Amino acid sequence: MASTGTDATYAITGASGRLGGRVARRLAAAGTGQTLLARTPSSTPRLPGATVVPASYDDHEALVGALRATDRVLMVSASESPDRLRDHRTFVDAAARAGVAHLVYISFYGAAPDATFTLARDHWHTEQHIRAAGIPFTFLRDNLYADFMPALVGADGAIRGPAGDGRAALIAQDDIADAAVAVLRDPGPHAGRAYELTGPEALTLTDVARILTETGGRPVSYVPETTEEAYASRAVYGAPDWQLDAWVSTYTAIADGSLAGVSTAVEDLTGHPATSLLQVLRAAADGPASP
Repeated sequence: MASTGTDATYAITGASGRLGGRVARRLAAAGTGQTLLARTPSSTPRLPGATVVPASYDDHEALVGALRATDRVLMVSASESPDRLRDHRTFVDAAARAGVAHLVYISFYGAAPDATFTLARDHWHTEQHIRAAGIPFTFLRDNLYADFMPALVGADGAIRGPAGDGRAALIAQDDIADAAVAVLRDPGPHAGRAYELTGPEALTLTDVARILTETGGRPVSYVPETTEEAYASRAVYGAPDWQLDAWVSTYTAIADGSLAGVSTAVEDLTGHPATSLLQVLRAAADGPASP
């Protein structure tokens, strides 16, 4: 039987990354003990009450041992790769064998087998595998990260891509972490549910460029590309076809409205309003956020 209340056990993946690290720090700040699963233990934060266990998504036996009798697990999606879905399935199978009581999976907004954004298809297949495994679950389907918008700007101050006048409801990583902690701390009401996590408004890339200009101290513009131009301009990086498809389809998913819906899920789960892109960028300029 799964533990409840203060005696529940927690395991967090991706603690060396931006999102898993945010969740782990929030749990530590609340005095909650946790296991941090890491491919490279030396890269994980040293947090009070946290035990670091070596385990990677492709090592079934190590995962079973690390997760055995764990009540609540945060599964941050693995790094983008051709083997990502295979690794996700390995992790889910290990969690089921280990008897995990509730799995919170970080998925993607509008995950579907035919999603425009190609990587959202892997998220859908992962969700289906979790359902089939019989583990009680909650899916947090995140929109594009507001925090990553500055990385879209080229050296010439331009964001380029085939997004047209489409919109995306950009989500702050801090809001995702708050939502994940809320579900982990009280998973019962959220079992079997999928939440589309978004920011408070849907923005065009012209809007994004304007806000980046306002907060970043240099002019930023959005320069639309055709799909063909987008593939050509990114071919110089020598990336494999699947990676090029993912990069370009980020923009085409904006263009066709796939990412435009705004939900109240952040406020419903956390009790506070979703954070705007302007707020995210201003907070980043002011310095590191608290846990």
